[in-house]
Amino acid sequence: MRLVIARCQVDYAGRLTAHLPMATRLILVKADGSVSVHADDRAYKPLNWMSPPCTLVELPPPPPDQDIVPGPEPLTALWEVRGRDGDTLQISLAEVLHDSSHELGVDPGLQKDGVEAHLQALLAEHPETFGPGWSLVRREHMTAIGPVDLLCRDATGRYVAVEVKRRGDIDGVEQLTRYLELMRRDPLLGAVQGVFAAQQIKPQARVLAGDRGITCVTVDYDVLRGMDNADERLF
Repeated sequence: MRLVIARCQVDYAGRLTAHLPMATRLILVKADGSVSVHADDRAYKPLNWMSPPCTLVELPPPPPDQDIVPGPEPLTALWEVRGRDGDTLQISLAEVLHDSSHELGVDPGLQKDGVEAHLQALLAEHPETFGPGWSLVRREHMTAIGPVDLLCRDATGRYVAVEVKRRGDIDGVEQLTRYLELMRRDPLLGAVQGVFAAQQIKPQARVLAGDRGITCVTVDYDVLRGMDNADERLF
C-alpha cells in the first residue's frame, strides 16, 4: 500500500463531475489498484475514489502557463486514474508532505463472532427464510472491497446481496451499500437488490436502509437452529 499526504486538487469526470479544491489530504493506492482520497474526518469514507480495475499514470506537472490549478502553489505532479468505463480521477499534486509504500501481506479477513458466523451458515442452508423460491448462489461473494455474506436469487431470479449481522446498526447498512454499488456495475449481476439481516436492527439502521432501498429482515437464531418452534409459543 502506498500512502501519500499532499496538497492536492481532485477532479472526477464520469457519470457526473466532482471537484475538490486544493487542500492537504491523504491518498491511498492499494495493491488491488484502487485509489482513494481522504480528509482528516468522515471516518473510513473517502472524499473520492476509483475502484479496480483501474490504471494510475503519474505525469509531470503542466507548464506554468497551462497550470490547471488556480492560485500561487506550483504543481509537482499530475496523477491520472482511469477506470474501465472511461471515467477519470485527476489528482493535481502541489507540495508532497509524505510518500511511503508498505507491504501488508495477505489479510486473513474479518473473523465473525461464533453466533454471527453460525447465523450466516444457517441462512445459507435456509435461504427460503427470506421468502418462498429463494436460492443460494454462494457464500462470501467477493467484491473489490471484501466479501458480501450471501449472494442469493429471489423467486423472480434477481440477484440479492445479503449482509448478516448479530446486531444491525448504521455501519452494517453502509457496508452493504458499498457492496451493492460495486456489484451493480457488473453487467452479469444487473440490478442487485440488498437485504440487511440481523437478530436485532436498530431504528436508525432501518431508516437508513429504507432510504437506500435495502430490505431489513429480523431473523430468529433459535428458530433457525431448530431449538425453538415459533408455532408452539404462548407469547
